[in-house]
Amino acid sequence: MTRMAHAFWLESPGRGAIRDVELPAPGADEVLVRTLFTGVSRGTETLVFGGRVPENQYTAMRAPFQEGDFPGPVKYGYLNVGVVEEGPGTLVGRTVFCLYPHQTRYVVPAAAVTPVPPEVPAGRAVLAGTVETAVNALWDAAPLVGDRITVVGGGMVGCSVAALLARFPGVRVELVDADPARAQVAGALGVGFASPADALGDRDLVVHASATEAGLARSLELLRPEGTVVELSWYGDRRVALPLGEAFHSRRLTLRGSQVGTVSPARGATRTYADRLALALDLLADPALDALVSGESAFGELPDVMPRLAFGDLPALCHRIRYDREATGA
Repeated sequence: MTRMAHAFWLESPGRGAIRDVELPAPGADEVLVRTLFTGVSRGTETLVFGGRVPENQYTAMRAPFQEGDFPGPVKYGYLNVGVVEEGPGTLVGRTVFCLYPHQTRYVVPAAAVTPVPPEVPAGRAVLAGTVETAVNALWDAAPLVGDRITVVGGGMVGCSVAALLARFPGVRVELVDADPARAQVAGALGVGFASPADALGDRDLVVHASATEAGLARSLELLRPEGTVVELSWYGDRRVALPLGEAFHSRRLTLRGSQVGTVSPARGATRTYADRLALALDLLADPALDALVSGESAFGELPDVMPRLAFGDLPALCHRIRYDREATGA
């Protein structure tokens, strides 16, 4: 019996559509998952939707279950939470997270799904991929007890980093964003908030996640001598100019890149990708992280919603996509 599903595809930069998909029968070591929620990553995913992946990054930017190629047509995404309908008995009926695109049902190897802890709601678990990025960033940054830390950029990644830093003993965290509405999110996460002009200086560590040239320059300005900026932004095909003259050398500042494609060298010998994702899911037991989900739409609305997210008409942190049983063919 042929089983059908529906998937969201980027047909060409700026234009998406829902396609029918024929599902294979799951093999002995595979699972059939019915999607409950997906999340739209407003950083990477909207750059993909706008056709702004540099050609020399096509290979590095491939998602684990991507189909098609950049700039399109391509099926892209990696924040998927669903329930296992068929597969090994230990997984059937379990809610799982998978780095899978926006699709109503799918078949993947059982090893590709991670069970969601019972105390984590499925709707919050879509944040796992972003919290995993924050975990890796903090392994890179290695904050210390009592540090003065600023996070510049109050998007999904920046807010996730701020939320985890708020748990560190004695750490004074300030979230900096040009949008005053982010103050409410900062409050929900238990951290301070400031506009770029009013941000506190003399910081031990600044984590930059605004994906703007001005934000990165301001991050350097906020450091104490010998402080470090950890750069999480991905700029796609944009060039960035920085003030590396002035006092950059005399103050002995450090600018360090971090990205989730590799487990941080600080933990690479002792942690796997699976360990890192499982930790991110455990951390999502904190209900404060619900503040990062700022909107929701039905799966069938994705062709209209994605352009609005990509081009700023629909402001959001994580925009969650809901899969009703009618849409999944249940």
